[in-house]
Amino acid sequence: MKYNYLILIFCLFSVISAKAQLTDSLANFSLKEAIDYAQNHQSSILNASIDEEIAKNTVKRTIGIGLPQLNGNVNFQDFLKIPTNLLPGEIFGKPGTQIPAQFGVQYQSSFGLELNQLLFDGSYLVGLQATKTYKELSNKNLKRSRIETAVGVTKAYYSVLVSNEQLSLLDANMERLKKSLNDTKALFANGFVEKIDVDRLTVLNNNLETERGNVIRLLELNMNLLKFQMGMNIQLKLVLKDSIGSLQVAEFLAVKDTSSYQNRIEYSLLETQKKLNQLDLKRYKSLFLPSLSAFGSTSRSFQSNDFLNLIDRSFPATIIGFRLSVPLLSGGVKTYQVRNAKLEVLKTENNLINLRNGINLEVEQAQTVYRNGLKSLENQKRNMELAKEVLRVTKIKYEQGVGSSIEVTTAETSLKESQNNYINALYDLLINKVNVDRALGKITY
Repeated sequence: MKYNYLILIFCLFSVISAKAQLTDSLANFSLKEAIDYAQNHQSSILNASIDEEIAKNTVKRTIGIGLPQLNGNVNFQDFLKIPTNLLPGEIFGKPGTQIPAQFGVQYQSSFGLELNQLLFDGSYLVGLQATKTYKELSNKNLKRSRIETAVGVTKAYYSVLVSNEQLSLLDANMERLKKSLNDTKALFANGFVEKIDVDRLTVLNNNLETERGNVIRLLELNMNLLKFQMGMNIQLKLVLKDSIGSLQVAEFLAVKDTSSYQNRIEYSLLETQKKLNQLDLKRYKSLFLPSLSAFGSTSRSFQSNDFLNLIDRSFPATIIGFRLSVPLLSGGVKTYQVRNAKLEVLKTENNLINLRNGINLEVEQAQTVYRNGLKSLENQKRNMELAKEVLRVTKIKYEQGVGSSIEVTTAETSLKESQNNYINALYDLLINKVNVDRALGKITY
């Protein structure tokens, strides 16, 4: 009994240790490593890979339709009442009458094999052509899922980096403000400043503490979002290797490239869909053609009125032949199928034109927003540096008795506002950079 109790304690300890290990596991990822991890763990990519395997199996299944089809059959019949037919009485010398007669035996059994081979079928031949395009479509869908995952991970990664940068700025502000608050309290204790000066700085300090708590919670949310985009268990601890300083954001020469749509997976997918629609049209047209198949069967039947002697006698039968099926009249069904297929092709062509224009517009818009964002970031960075300098000078004037506490409070508020503007501009620029790369089709996997 004591031995079993020890085993139970050991099992519980093992479970708790495993959970703790899962929660406390530490993962370090750069942006590229995070994207690579997501490529192997994100459920959307895993499902797209499964769809690709399904497409491969569908292709093989389609090919199998044109291969020889062999079927076996076994049959057993017990005629509890043997069928009766009426025969003319003239056969038996009784003209003008009908004589009932039973034909057959009580027990019949047979087994055989049947072989069918498709020789020509227009729709099957078109189907073989479509299998390659269908496989290509599934492969491009997988590629699209990989690209969308990379975009999602990148944006989430940038969100965490920006939140970290915002937290660093807040920590620096709080450290500086706490020093100013302590110095002001000391001056107030010695009667050099009024209590309202202490209160103003206390209000600023309380606001910073509240904002810091909000940023910490937002950082945790952004981190969980990144784990979700990566397909990672959100209970794991994640540390980012990259930092804001390691990112390269620079001006680029915007070029009006009217062929950039060719690099987009969405356009390639629509082109593949057009091929499938064209093959669909070809398939409906092929339904007007005849189909030809060959068949052969062999069987052996057994008949007897005595069940125990059923297999004593057998009667073989072998047949070979061809079957030609010629469509003659379908009530206009095939004609309208062809017409609808032509319209589907036309719709795809219109969608391609619209997508080309949309992608070109998206490229120009993304480039414009990025250039504006870069200028805005540079301006906000200068404003932040100026606000720091204003605060430094204001504090010196205040300490020397030639400035007021209101000026210091205003300078602190201006600095915090400029920092928030900088953080927002930085986040917008990083996200817009991803949008430019995506619009140009530079994100490939």
